[in-house]
Amino acid sequence: MIPHKTRGKLDKLIERIMEHVKGFVLAAFVIVFVLSVMVGYRYYRYTQDDPQFCVSCHLMKEAYNEWQKGKHRDVVCQDCHQLSILEKNRLLIAFVLKSNRPLEQTHGREKPWEACRNCHMDSIAQGSMTMRKSSGHAMHVFMQKLQCKLCHKGTLHEFTVNEAVCKNCHRDKGVHGLGMESFSCLKCHLFSEKKPAIISRNRCTSCHTQIPKKGPMSGLFCHQCHNPHGVIKAGDATCVSECHRNEASAGQHALHLRKGLDCIYCHKPHTWTVGADRAKKLCSKCHSPKKPQLFIY
Repeated sequence: MIPHKTRGKLDKLIERIMEHVKGFVLAAFVIVFVLSVMVGYRYYRYTQDDPQFCVSCHLMKEAYNEWQKGKHRDVVCQDCHQLSILEKNRLLIAFVLKSNRPLEQTHGREKPWEACRNCHMDSIAQGSMTMRKSSGHAMHVFMQKLQCKLCHKGTLHEFTVNEAVCKNCHRDKGVHGLGMESFSCLKCHLFSEKKPAIISRNRCTSCHTQIPKKGPMSGLFCHQCHNPHGVIKAGDATCVSECHRNEASAGQHALHLRKGLDCIYCHKPHTWTVGADRAKKLCSKCHSPKKPQLFIY
């Protein structure tokens, strides 16, 4: 048997050793915990902020390259392609159970469209309130409650407008002919136009450069006389019904209209004013020329 005195010393030695072991174990636990938090945080940031994480998991090389060349290259993948914790765990479990079989997921084709407004809401909202930035978006997003994906394509990070979808709602608004059959709606209607009508004043004259920009009726919109979705070529009825009812009912204008002449016979479109030289040629076909200034009497 161990003497009582010796056993007491041995017990004290064991207690000292245990105290040192406890301190070492505690220090090791703290170190492991801190390292785990650091590694976990770095991994979390890697999965949430680094596009390389997406490339490492998916066959995403083509989409990744298109993203780098696109307008959203300064926006990381995870800002648009998001999943909740529940969805992430469900996908992880499904991947483990189903191996490499295709998995149903929403972060590729559904979630990005929900994220559009996170960045673009300011410009859309400004348009809806003041019509200064994007009246077209204000009309379609806020008033019509349309989703972004209904009008924009989403093929490999190219979010161009699918101009063919306009006719899904505006079935009665065909584009006028006369060489314009290939024109789409957005050739004339600008979503970023400040005015609610989203039709720019110089939209027509940018192509129809021969139209005078000064003179009678130059301050009117083209579509006030020309209806691109209906009667394109303005005629006598348009002139009288829209603006010139008084002129058509009095003086020499009324007399000539009763004789069967229409407005366009004397007034050359987009010039309109009948000068002395033109009056001589026109009037002499029926009677002796008179001063155009006296024609209203």
